Amino acid sequence: MPRQSTFSSGDGTIATGPPASTAPDGPDLPRVGWAFVTLYTLAFMSTCLVLIAPLLVTLALKVNVLVGARGAPGALALVAAVGALVAMVGNPFFGRLSDRTSSRFGMRRPWMIIGLIGGTLGVLIVAVAPSVLIVLVGWCIAQLFFNALLAVQVAVLPDQVPTPQRGLVSGVLGVCVPVASVTGTFVVQLFAPNQLLMFLAPCAIGGFFILLFAATLKDRRLTPADRPPWSLKEFLTTFYLDPRRHRDFAWAFASRFLFVLAYAFLVTYQAYYLLSRLGSAEGDVARQVFLGTLVQSTLVVAASLVGGRISDRSGRRKVFVLAAAIVYGAALFLIALAADFNGFLVGMALGGLGYGVYVAVDLALVADVLPDRRTAAKNLGVFNIAGALPFSIAPAAAAVILALTGGNYSALYALAGVCALLSAGAILPVRRVR
Repeated sequence: MPRQSTFSSGDGTIATGPPASTAPDGPDLPRVGWAFVTLYTLAFMSTCLVLIAPLLVTLALKVNVLVGARGAPGALALVAAVGALVAMVGNPFFGRLSDRTSSRFGMRRPWMIIGLIGGTLGVLIVAVAPSVLIVLVGWCIAQLFFNALLAVQVAVLPDQVPTPQRGLVSGVLGVCVPVASVTGTFVVQLFAPNQLLMFLAPCAIGGFFILLFAATLKDRRLTPADRPPWSLKEFLTTFYLDPRRHRDFAWAFASRFLFVLAYAFLVTYQAYYLLSRLGSAEGDVARQVFLGTLVQSTLVVAASLVGGRISDRSGRRKVFVLAAAIVYGAALFLIALAADFNGFLVGMALGGLGYGVYVAVDLALVADVLPDRRTAAKNLGVFNIAGALPFSIAPAAAAVILALTGGNYSALYALAGVCALLSAGAILPVRRVR
């Protein structure tokens, strides 16, 4: 007779049910209501806010104050690259810890609170740092704990949301990054030039909604008897899944990696593209980047919501991911060939459509092909490496490409378009979802 375990029931009580290996999965979960979706979205958007606001504005300003305009680009690249590496380790590591957490407060809730507190402490260290070395230490702490928060929040999707609603919910989550980007820049400029408040205001605002969601979440619970084993081998597998045993997951990982690599090429070098390829005046670049981001973000929001909903109704995932990656590739080719700023905006708008549908449906697809729901957070943490690693690879790869082509940004963005098309091809071998 199978061993019994406990899990959170729909009314918030702790009920006796099947062992963790047969805990309610996608189709067996109760449908979630709009109150849950709203709080989940606000919390996830807040996590994006506390991560993105420093990357977009305040981290660069802090480094510039410490080392001056000449040394700032190199110092910022070092801080951002090391922080990205810490994020890649921290995300799956804390995901694995949450999968085996048997706290009476639940599996995910404790790490949301720990992640928020630790990440905010890291941001505070950055804000008051007297040197780039201390900025690096503070940013690594922030990345480590905020990625713990991110890992467990992503795991809430397969934990709580049934398969027929995953496209809708992941589509709503897909709008969080562009909305957080706009919100972050708006909040930061409200408190300029006070750098301490510029760093901490997003943490305060985001922290409120994160704690609200943590307090109301009917979290999964795990008994100590059902806790997965822990050993050196288990620790090492935290950062790896055998692609031969989990082929669908491996192909989904490859698709996301190639797609984000294409995106990283675009956003990392678009300012230099505007200056070199389109001949924009230096004083116009900030406004042009804002306009391009606004156009793309608007289309991302619309496409995410519509694409995720249609995917749920049709019961299909692959065709949406495939089409979205192709559209994004076409957008990058348009940008590569653009002769003026209007052409750039058209490419950004088309890219917003492709990006919005991709991020909405791809997350739902991944949730559907997870190897084991008992280790959902760890597996999603491994998957999140596909979203972090390209931002460490893209700057180095782009530098080589530009050196070989004599600074040809059209060639760089054409290569980015090829990456997007390869991302579309990588999703074709997935078999467990349509």
